[in-house]
Amino acid sequence: IDTSYGISLQNGAVPGEQGKQEKSVKRGNWGNQIEFVLTSVGYAVGLGNVWRFPYLCYRNGGGAFMFPYFIMLVFCGIPLFFMELSFGQFASQGCLGVWRVSPMFKGVGYGMMVVSTYIGIYYNVVICIAFYYFFVSMTRVLPWTYCSNPWNTPDCVGVLDGNLSSRVALNITQLLNTTQKRTSPSEEYWRRYVLNLSDDIGNLGEVRLPLLGCLGVSWVVVFLCLIKGVKSSGKVVYFTATFPYVVLTILFVRGITLEGAVTGIMYYLTPQWDKILNAKVWGDAASQIFYSLGCAWGGLITMASYNKFNNNCYRDSIIISITNCATSVYAGFVIFSILGFMANHLGVDVSKVADHGPGLAFVAYPEALTLLPISPLWSILFFFMLILLGLGTQFCLLETLVTAIVDEVGNEWIIRKKTFVTLGVAVAGFLLGVPLTTQAGIYWLLLMDNYAASFSLVVISCIMCVAIMYIYGHRNYFKDIEMMLGFPPPLFFQICWRFISPAIIFFILVFTVIQYRPISYNEYVYPTWAISIGFLMALSSVICIPIYAIYKVCRSEGDTLLERLKNATKASKDWGPALPEHRSGRYAPAFSPSTESHLEVQPLQPEKGQSEAAAASPVQGSNGSAHSQDSRL
Repeated sequence: IDTSYGISLQNGAVPGEQGKQEKSVKRGNWGNQIEFVLTSVGYAVGLGNVWRFPYLCYRNGGGAFMFPYFIMLVFCGIPLFFMELSFGQFASQGCLGVWRVSPMFKGVGYGMMVVSTYIGIYYNVVICIAFYYFFVSMTRVLPWTYCSNPWNTPDCVGVLDGNLSSRVALNITQLLNTTQKRTSPSEEYWRRYVLNLSDDIGNLGEVRLPLLGCLGVSWVVVFLCLIKGVKSSGKVVYFTATFPYVVLTILFVRGITLEGAVTGIMYYLTPQWDKILNAKVWGDAASQIFYSLGCAWGGLITMASYNKFNNNCYRDSIIISITNCATSVYAGFVIFSILGFMANHLGVDVSKVADHGPGLAFVAYPEALTLLPISPLWSILFFFMLILLGLGTQFCLLETLVTAIVDEVGNEWIIRKKTFVTLGVAVAGFLLGVPLTTQAGIYWLLLMDNYAASFSLVVISCIMCVAIMYIYGHRNYFKDIEMMLGFPPPLFFQICWRFISPAIIFFILVFTVIQYRPISYNEYVYPTWAISIGFLMALSSVICIPIYAIYKVCRSEGDTLLERLKNATKASKDWGPALPEHRSGRYAPAFSPSTESHLEVQPLQPEKGQSEAAAASPVQGSNGSAHSQDSRL
């Protein structure tokens, strides 16, 4: 790092293109545009595309659900995606630094960090369970194939137990009568062996050592991929973002050739048009788009902040959003073709074997895979795909936190020691994830999934829209985008940002509140104290917004409350493009261009985003050493 920093000083005096290189040496840039698009696709396409969307689709009217889904994509998903990408790219700052646009709302950035922390903790636990299944699939017979294991109960009925004639008899008599009571070997393996599930969320029991080991493996993998920030993760995504599509295609081809696959796919796609008038269907569509694209997590702003200033993020946002939704639809074919095959084999309805969430990934689908020839191969492929889908999202969650910390501190020392910040965050994430590997871990995981990252995201996104469009001002923001892209945002996006998207976000919020049901896991109902903890987690991210706003207003100059409010919401002097050569128009520095060419201060300090005044007098500023070095140049 030190040597590259020396190179940046040699190039420092040359304005123009070298400034870009300087910034990339100091803060980092994507190697090329494909890296950014692949990283964002990997971030947006996650486990939810495989285990949540297909189930939502089948539950909400099959093919009819696609209609509200794509309407919500066009009017809410793509506009919000474009807003976050353009926001981060314009300022070249993480989710905290961008709020120079209106300092009072910096609490939104802290809220995003809190949400990313919660998601980062439990998301890696899901990846670690996928790692565990991946490792145990490397055997001749999958361990959840038969009911003859020590952990099985008398209720266990395997789809492959016994010979053919007894199996046919089993189908006709037992399964049709006792489908509700039947427990599959895969379910008993999941509950009684992998999790060794306790009876209550408060009864943690022991740490499941195999899961703890896999959690360590997944954090080490994430850390190694981010060891040099976007420089290293940008190379890794060439594999992690593309290979899941190879696996999906292999599983798709295998799935549609099976008997009963068509029944499963029809179940998934047959439109029930009467459901389109149901508000719940529209609410589910809006929520799924919103959560699936990763809006308001802070990751989109962070990833875009490593783009070159003039990158066409408008095009990127459309490509990434559509890829994400197409993946969800494609995954539905993969899931339902094999579930249809299993339902056909058991002689039951597809709805009896359909599931979502961990139940689909670790119970229903693995059981269906045991029916295939060379089942360990398909199992290895399926869990490898889940690992890669999870890692793509996890990279961005970790990078969001690290970038926010480094940009906020912003001095030379922390930029050089960024690898250690990454290591520190990874170790903290591992330690906080340990309770989720206990016998009650799955209860806590689902509690975090349901509360920590649900309605709080909607509130954060709504406030972000209002802050940019109405406090900073839509005209200012449209001018900023025109300055960056060379054209203003299309009229459709202007209308969506100002009116339609905030209205849809508000609709999601109201819908979430109306539809609220206390969480349960299978038959287990969560106690009141656990649900209270869930609400506290949800509030902990939203509460950052008013607390920071009050703090900022109190610290602002002004005699009356109104003056203080005006000063707290006014864009700070160092808001704008990070590099001097991009600061034109109303961002142009007060001194003459000839002086500017000699004083290349800003590219060397883009994280701090020094004001024009600081740029004019290089000796001032919090970081004396960097400035004196520069004046010697």
